[in-house]
Amino acid sequence: MTIPTRRESRREQHKKGSSGAKVTLRNTLIAYAFMLPFLILLVVYHTWPVFFGTYLAFTKYNVISPPQWVGLDNFRELAQDEQFWSGLRNSLKYILVVPVIQVLSIAVAMLVNRPMKGIGFFRTAYYVPVVTSFAVVGLIWTWMYQQEGPVNFVLQALGLMKEPHSLLNNPFTALYAVMFVTLWKGIGYYMVLYLAGLQAIAPELEEAAVIDGATRLQVFWNVTLPGLRPTILVCSLLSTISAIKVFEEIYVMTSGGPAGSTYTALFYTYSRAFVDFKFGQAAAGGLIIAVISILFGLVNFRITRGGKADA
Repeated sequence: MTIPTRRESRREQHKKGSSGAKVTLRNTLIAYAFMLPFLILLVVYHTWPVFFGTYLAFTKYNVISPPQWVGLDNFRELAQDEQFWSGLRNSLKYILVVPVIQVLSIAVAMLVNRPMKGIGFFRTAYYVPVVTSFAVVGLIWTWMYQQEGPVNFVLQALGLMKEPHSLLNNPFTALYAVMFVTLWKGIGYYMVLYLAGLQAIAPELEEAAVIDGATRLQVFWNVTLPGLRPTILVCSLLSTISAIKVFEEIYVMTSGGPAGSTYTALFYTYSRAFVDFKFGQAAAGGLIIAVISILFGLVNFRITRGGKADA
């Protein structure tokens, strides 16, 4: 014999609902209390500089005197400044690194994704350049690119160069030499991301494709690559933005030379701000770089179909 349960009164239901709402509110407040230090740092070092920098783009400001509103004058000056356009062209040219570094990173990730003896050593070796300071990396490669450096020796031994010369002092080779350093240093970083993406793909999918008679190339093209699409989106976004706002490599290795051949857009904003003290013009240049980065980000979303992996 079952005993019917007493139906709760509206007052009891209201009390339970109120206590539940109080618990939810308290948990929410506790969560935000833990997040508060990070949110304060985010506002101080990210959100506020973005808004203040956008405001400075429409002002004349040299630190000493208060900002003076000048409207679009800074952008008009940039449009007539050949040095800015030269830097912007070099920054866009630097994007050539993006597809190369992605292809090589995927290849290296697939190489170190195999269960073989000593694989941990190889993964670490590929990642060491990522954690090495660029000041150290820049100095090492600057020495290697010198006229009597090992790079010239190897190129001459391969018959690719007749007479040795410093690659960083040649306007035709300087930018590409710096791009190669960026490529060399960044492969390990994207390799780790692609390695995580490869290990997230269900092995049953590849096994099923092999059973159906697919070749290694077909498995990679129809199973592995579609599964890596979210990772490709993230890596291509990061590498594109890094290429457009390249600065460290230029600052350490060439300082924009020779003859402005490695002068990039972000190095232009640095020079205008901290050499010429034209912070308003520098902020305008930075705003243009940000807009270009957003546009390339939208292109990446379009190419990778929003980073959605095929089912």
